[in-house]
Amino acid sequence: MNALTGKIPRMVFAVVMGVFGLFHFMNGPAMAGMVPIPGGVIWVYITGLALIAAAVSIITGKMAKTGSLLLGVMLLIFALTVHFPGATQGDPAATGNFLKDLGLAACALIISGSSKD
Repeated sequence: MNALTGKIPRMVFAVVMGVFGLFHFMNGPAMAGMVPIPGGVIWVYITGLALIAAAVSIITGKMAKTGSLLLGVMLLIFALTVHFPGATQGDPAATGNFLKDLGLAACALIISGSSKD
């Protein structure tokens, strides 16, 4: 491991993902309107659970490669389906969220590429 993939950056990233997961449970109904498929709030809760599971995986090192790979794919899907449409219409908030999810997906994929299951 080097400075980019060391233990501290992984832990910081994992804690952030875990907090985002908790936010999904705390604000599920408010976030349900952003879900582009039927099911609304249930998808918000499933996403929150996935974020927390990925965080635990990265922190414990158990299935970290798979967990962070799946997290990266999920974040790319969200960036493209939830935020990209608004970003292309000039919405500054959607553009910011698109770029945030894109950057977080890149971090998850870096962790996946440097992890072992």
